[in-house]
Amino acid sequence: MSSLRVNVKWGREKFENVEVDLNASPVQFRAQLFTLTGVPPTRQKILCRGKNLRPDTWDEFPIQEGSLIMLLGTAEELVEPPAPTEQPTFLEDMTPDQISAVICSKSGLKNLGNTCYMNATLQCLKAVPELECALHNFRSTTAHPFTKENMLPLVIQQQFKLMNQPDLTESVPVMLLNAIHMTMPQFATKGEDGRLMQQDANELWLELLRRLKSLLPGTLLGVPDAKQSVVEMIFGGRYKIITKRVDECDEPPVETSEDFLQLSCFLSSGVRYLFSGLKAKMTEEITKYSDKLGCDAVYQRKSEISRLPGYLTIQIVRFYYKEREKMNAKILKDVKFPIELDVYDLCCDELKEKLLPMRAKLKLMEEKLLESAYQKSRKTQIPGDELKAEEAAVLDEEIPFSFPDDPGSNNSGLYRLRAVLTHKGRSSSSGHYVAWVLSDRGQWVKCDDDIIELVTEEEILRLSGGGDWHCAYLLLYGPKDGTTGYLHHMEEIE
Repeated sequence: MSSLRVNVKWGREKFENVEVDLNASPVQFRAQLFTLTGVPPTRQKILCRGKNLRPDTWDEFPIQEGSLIMLLGTAEELVEPPAPTEQPTFLEDMTPDQISAVICSKSGLKNLGNTCYMNATLQCLKAVPELECALHNFRSTTAHPFTKENMLPLVIQQQFKLMNQPDLTESVPVMLLNAIHMTMPQFATKGEDGRLMQQDANELWLELLRRLKSLLPGTLLGVPDAKQSVVEMIFGGRYKIITKRVDECDEPPVETSEDFLQLSCFLSSGVRYLFSGLKAKMTEEITKYSDKLGCDAVYQRKSEISRLPGYLTIQIVRFYYKEREKMNAKILKDVKFPIELDVYDLCCDELKEKLLPMRAKLKLMEEKLLESAYQKSRKTQIPGDELKAEEAAVLDEEIPFSFPDDPGSNNSGLYRLRAVLTHKGRSSSSGHYVAWVLSDRGQWVKCDDDIIELVTEEEILRLSGGGDWHCAYLLLYGPKDGTTGYLHHMEEIE
């Protein structure tokens, strides 16, 4: 029997139906136990009927279907920041490197050999606090026993915990890589030299979301009786599609709907800006069979967004398959993208009407802040304390980014850029991927594997393409500044 299920007892905790692959090395089983318990493989002692599991072989280990496995070892604790031993240093007295160390709280990820696509994807997804919260609250249960299929959220959970350690400048995501290879073997392909091959970051991005969609129920975000998964709530949008014959006829138009996890910006000849690339593909002509005519006919297919997600992912479609070279070649075209994105004009009329109240409220908030800034610049007679109080009142007002009856949605059509995943090179299966992420402090951070550095907003806008420099491939837009989600109000679920 190559695969079986066992029960694992660790102290007072018991994990049922843990899947064990006897064709794989015991190292893989130890990695599974690490994701379940936090006990590092080097500290694990694994017993079955008094026999100890050896590091590299299953020989003489009496494991069978339904066995009770005893795990001994202490979990790895998060490192607590040491108490300050020196006097605090003020910002004006700090060097540029010290400022970077304070502001840039990101943890890098070691490249394990052509794994930059994985590192960049993980850094971008970590920029979504709702996703990180759901992963934090995920537990292996009877409904979701620890198996090869559902180990992914537990491994990402552990990786995020490592990345959150205050004194850890980099971590080695070997457990995550193993989990990806186990659950998605298409990412484990190797070249003729035996080394791992580069992969398409967007393919991993979508595959991760699809798998997490079935494993992370909306209840993990404190939404009672949630019918949607966390992924559907915060990343999922919906199209309203009207299909009708081009020539005038009495054939009625057909209305359908289609869900999406990302929008696509196609780089046709006239596209120079992100919005025009998105708009261009919303209306297209297709040829399909007409029951009324009994033959093929030309139809217009018009798509409009009927549900906006809180976090909108946009793929800039830079790769196309070159038959002669047998490769996904890259389009280096310069396509400008904004820091703040308004997708109101991509929405259907019903959604547009629902977006109007929050758009008006956000516009009013911006006007108040601009007025406050103007008063400061003019040094008017209004006392400074009054100006600060007015500004604080505007900023402290809680403006949700979701509709009350649709948690995780976007209720204004307005977005703020939160992360950019770039590619440098000439094909999707070569080159280098990097993540550029907006930190909690409002500073842009370049996450180039284990190298973390601050960058400016101007440098982010220069990622639009046009040469051999880093080109934006995936854009992650999140809630507009000044809005809050339901995470702002919920308590952590234990």
